[in-house]
Amino acid sequence: MSVRPSKAMVLAAGFGLRMRPLTDHLPKPLVQVAGRPLLDHALDKLAAAGVTEAVVNVHYLGEQIIAHVASRTRPHVIVSDERDQVLGTGGGVVKALPLLGTTPFFHVNSDTLWIDGVRCNLTRLAETFDPARMDILLLMAPTADSIGYGGRGDYAMLPDGLLRKRREHQVVPFVYAGAAILSPSIFKGAPAGEFSLTKLFDAAEEQDRLYGLRLDGVWMHVGTPDAVAAAEEAYLESVA
Repeated sequence: MSVRPSKAMVLAAGFGLRMRPLTDHLPKPLVQVAGRPLLDHALDKLAAAGVTEAVVNVHYLGEQIIAHVASRTRPHVIVSDERDQVLGTGGGVVKALPLLGTTPFFHVNSDTLWIDGVRCNLTRLAETFDPARMDILLLMAPTADSIGYGGRGDYAMLPDGLLRKRREHQVVPFVYAGAAILSPSIFKGAPAGEFSLTKLFDAAEEQDRLYGLRLDGVWMHVGTPDAVAAAEEAYLESVA
């Protein structure tokens, strides 16, 4: 695409159940790695990629996140308040669509953390996204090089970047790194209320419009308290 997305959606409404006890009284996006909340790591990367406005949705302990982002200017943060409802990853974006506009936007999980390689991965996503061929472009991390991840992967990736979802009992080499560019058109006809964004990933795959870009750098899966320490060690080594 010729113009980088200037807007982003940051998912920050989850309960963080697997991160307990750290999340008993603290929302997962505010758990710190290397002295900085996960949410700020994500927002910093968006700012570096030229994003000027980020919509952050909140639910569990949302008042803490609202207070935390109140003074943020790069990017400017707009809160999508879901404290009175549970919308899931897909429903949360649908609620925020009026704030995101009609052009493709970045979509980032607030608990994703990676160390960029030579170039900013979000900038690489923007340069790779082709709306003529793609509805969704996912940042994909190689499972073999990821820190804190022990799963079977999410997708196989064809030479042209097309993604194929892992079948049951299959092992595939890439895991979704929690950052993407989405076209607003994929939400046309989306269900009302709570639903998972993976339903739209599947629909795009069926139409050969779901693509991936290999992450340049190191991705850290920060899903449990033990993973926080491993991510922190890797992050601090990268900036030493």
